[in-house]
Amino acid sequence: MLQLGIIGTGAIAHHFVAAAHHTNHYQLAAVYSRTMESARAFAGRYDTDIQLYTDMAAFLASRIDFLYIASPNSLHYGQAKAALLAGKHVIIEKPAVTRPEEWADLVAIAKEKQVFVFEAARNYHEQAFTAISDFLADKDIWGAHFSYAKYSSKMPDFLNGKTPNVFSSRFAGGALMDLGIYPVYASVRLFGAPISARYTAQQLSNTVDLNGSGQLIYPNFQVTIQTGKNTNSSLPAEIYTNKGTLVLDTIEHISSAIFHPLKGETETLAIKQAPHTMLDEARQFAAMIENPQPELYKHWLAAAQAVHTTLYRMRQDAQIHFEGESHENDTSC
Repeated sequence: MLQLGIIGTGAIAHHFVAAAHHTNHYQLAAVYSRTMESARAFAGRYDTDIQLYTDMAAFLASRIDFLYIASPNSLHYGQAKAALLAGKHVIIEKPAVTRPEEWADLVAIAKEKQVFVFEAARNYHEQAFTAISDFLADKDIWGAHFSYAKYSSKMPDFLNGKTPNVFSSRFAGGALMDLGIYPVYASVRLFGAPISARYTAQQLSNTVDLNGSGQLIYPNFQVTIQTGKNTNSSLPAEIYTNKGTLVLDTIEHISSAIFHPLKGETETLAIKQAPHTMLDEARQFAAMIENPQPELYKHWLAAAQAVHTTLYRMRQDAQIHFEGESHENDTSC
């Protein structure tokens, strides 16, 4: 049983713990928070003996062997680096980092310490994408349109003059980082790394985006993405091929995939939706720890590198800048 530690006590952390416990491969063992009150409130939902910490060094020295990080985005890199250096396996909630070189650094440290690092980009690990990828194998891709937008629960605070983390440049917020990462991961999962990318957005005075649209450029086609935190979208995802259009009900936690051929009757793919949105990734991370598959793991790492390179290019195109980062004459990508 993997002894799981948690950094970050928001709703997404509870969501991951539920998926992790459902696999029967993890046991919540420790919680870190800046305040003992928050740590105690988080652990209070569970019946197990959970150690509580407000000191990071003591937390990393505890009995945990697997860490899930769900703190604000800008804190992910530093916390993950400390955990890896302490010899812990690490799962980082998306976006794992804000710059591609940070991901490369975490991968290098994990390799040195002989531990695993994963990004919790749940749709990348969905079993549905295996069926979709297999179905597309004999078709020429002509393009795609992927949309993911949800009205944020933090919008009322924002409209009342506050700056929640999700809209903060200090905490690397915005629609692209929080939700746009899903269509980017879907595109990389199905089509590989794009050669370039563009993005335009509705932005706040701190440059953080409320919503936007962009294009991922491939040698022979483009993928259009839309995302937003101040809007809701119920648009399906569409993949265009030389034989017809594949329509998905969504780009994450997919339950339906229907092919509309240029001629003939529609075809419904056999899609098995997991009972929990984070279950597939939780299972795959545990399986990788317990029965390592080096080539598959390298593929995951490369996909994450491609995603973060793409997100950074899109941010640069829209001139979205986070607090503390230099952006003049930046050539890192």
